Amino acid sequence: MKVLKRISIIIPGDPVGKGRPRFVRATGRTYTPEKTSRYENFVRMAFCDKYPDHVPIDGAVDLTIRAYFKIPESWPKWKKEFGRTELMKRTSKPDADNIVKSVCDGLNNVAWKDDAQIADLTTRKRYSDRPRVEIEIMYDEEEPDGGDK
Repeated sequence: MKVLKRISIIIPGDPVGKGRPRFVRATGRTYTPEKTSRYENFVRMAFCDKYPDHVPIDGAVDLTIRAYFKIPESWPKWKKEFGRTELMKRTSKPDADNIVKSVCDGLNNVAWKDDAQIADLTTRKRYSDRPRVEIEIMYDEEEPDGGDK
């Protein structure tokens, strides 16, 4: 019998979008920007710390990512108050798809085998006094047979 499993984690700090690969003309090689690599490693380590015995999922995954950004100091008081409700949508960079890429790449071979397994994806960007990324993963798992027939 299959049972729906849910795991979640909160990554503290401002969300970081996946940076464009950089190109070195002299060698002809590309590399991932340092900020992106650090963030992906941070996501990976946070997940492994919370779920040290987790075996990567090999089936379909439903993923929800809620990204909360720091409220700018330069905003007027009324706008800061609205931002604190965590309902104000963020429409500036980084793009939502780049946040998804950095989170998914950080969780490859850790939460799931490959991010191609993500069948349903929900993403939101908001403001908060507590910048963070909330990640929720839902998947079906085969329940061990208890021997009852």
